[in-house]
Amino acid sequence: MRDSLGIGVAVGAAGLAFGTAAVAAGLSPAQALFLSLFAFTGASQFALVGVIAGGGSLVAGVLGALLLGARNTLYGLRLADLLGWRGARRAVAAQGVIDETAAVTLAQRDRASARTAFITTYAVLGSSWVVTTLLGALATERVSDMDAFGLDAVGPAIFLGLLWPRLREGGGRAWLIAVVGSGIALAASPLLPPGVPVLLAAAAALIALIRPVGTSDPTVPEPVEEARA
Repeated sequence: MRDSLGIGVAVGAAGLAFGTAAVAAGLSPAQALFLSLFAFTGASQFALVGVIAGGGSLVAGVLGALLLGARNTLYGLRLADLLGWRGARRAVAAQGVIDETAAVTLAQRDRASARTAFITTYAVLGSSWVVTTLLGALATERVSDMDAFGLDAVGPAIFLGLLWPRLREGGGRAWLIAVVGSGIALAASPLLPPGVPVLLAAAAALIALIRPVGTSDPTVPEPVEEARA
């Protein structure tokens, strides 16, 4: 419970940056709030507004966000067995499957603790993320000259901040994927419309499929034994 509250409050505060980045990219506060309510995947949301801010199309932005959010599908497969919910409760829980809720839930020793951890993290993080998104968006909307305050750089800066822990903990393979992906994006940017180079750069993730036999997927924690019973 304590870990869930801490993560929920700390990560939820980042919604201020998303609200700022969304309005700086040209979205209205209502549109920013809609994304936080119904998308609720921080990195994907930042990717979407980043493409739009760079002059990319909505289609390219949405496709990029979907690629980033695809990992939540893997989390959902693990959490479905661990939480053991069916019907409407499973559908509601699916909306809250993100990095933070998966990490806290999969670290628990039994189903009851896992359910408490998931509900607490989802409720605290989700509510604070939505509230701070709205505050950031409304505050930014009142700024007359966003470039003068450097608000146009908030989105890319936050996105890099989200990426850094994954590079630091991912080892050499993560760095290789990042370097190859960056190279593809830089090479394609002068030739293709905004947003498309980002989609092409996702091909670098295929490197993750080339790994020694017998190693486990490093992106998803192992489930607890009790959950398999």
